[in-house]
Amino acid sequence: MPSETKEPLNSNDLLKNSSLYKEFQAEREEILKHKWIESEKAGHDIGFENALTDWIVKHRSKWRRSRVSASQHQP
Repeated sequence: MPSETKEPLNSNDLLKNSSLYKEFQAEREEILKHKWIESEKAGHDIGFENALTDWIVKHRSKWRRSRVSASQHQP
């Protein structure tokens, strides 16, 4: 039986394929959307840290609950 040669995953590949990293990326995207929306409302760039803090206080819990709920309903 011929053996397949597969390259081992490097640490970057492992990181990018981890569920924790994917969750981090999804959350970061939501924060960036929030930053854009709030900056448009304010008429100037509110900055990432302000957007992050505001998003955590106002939206993070509901966002996480919706992701957990959606993942439980997947086949």
